[in-house]
Amino acid sequence: MSWTIDTAASALLRAEETRTDMAPLTDKRADLDLATAYRIQDETLRRRLERGERVVGVKLGLTSRAKQQRMGVSSPLVAWLTDAMVLPAGASVPRRQLIHPRVEPELVFVLGERLAGPGVTAASALNAVRTVCGGLEVIDSRYTDFRFTLTDVVADNASSGAYVTGSVTMAPDQLDLALEACQLEVDGQIVDSATGAAVQGHPAEALALAANVLAERGLALEAGWTVLTGGMTDAVPAHPGGKIAAHFTHLGSVVLDGGSDATD
Repeated sequence: MSWTIDTAASALLRAEETRTDMAPLTDKRADLDLATAYRIQDETLRRRLERGERVVGVKLGLTSRAKQQRMGVSSPLVAWLTDAMVLPAGASVPRRQLIHPRVEPELVFVLGERLAGPGVTAASALNAVRTVCGGLEVIDSRYTDFRFTLTDVVADNASSGAYVTGSVTMAPDQLDLALEACQLEVDGQIVDSATGAAVQGHPAEALALAANVLAERGLALEAGWTVLTGGMTDAVPAHPGGKIAAHFTHLGSVVLDGGSDATD
């Protein structure tokens, strides 16, 4: 089969809707480049909006140096968040909507003003932020065993699934974001930890990058949008009946129940 933007978007959305994983697009189209991958991502967004979803922000992927080295890339990627991905506080992982969910802790920005590249710096990006909070992102690749290349994962909207944000919010100048620490707890055991420096050296660098990357496509970050700056640690599997929590130094704790296979 010869992949086109239309057929690739259809395959990815069908995999999501039916909870059926698939081979990476590059298995059939090894020449899939980054520009085309973003066009596929944008086409899947267009179809989400057509069915009634609303853009609420963006997410960044591959923001840690370790993840970039594993993928053989030097820069993060940007993808879309819609209101269908938002989980309320106290929610469980929506297992019946996902294939093989994993969870990772994030530092989350809410923008107070529009942020448009090019030329956005970390300092100017941070000036556009109204509040920062902790969060947990549920990622869910449409590809079998999370096997993908950079262009595959860009096309797949950076393995978007769902996310929940914490109740503690602060102005960005009230804390040192590079030093803000997080402990990741799974079923009562601390399994990983990191600071904000794990995200591009400083999460504001990730925010600036998002604005500049979007500018290359004639887009900007809008006031009121949420920005997930990228996983601080590696993602952990979300098992039925389990509990995952992120404990931040100043931003409180964010908890997700693993849910059950009978949980919507």
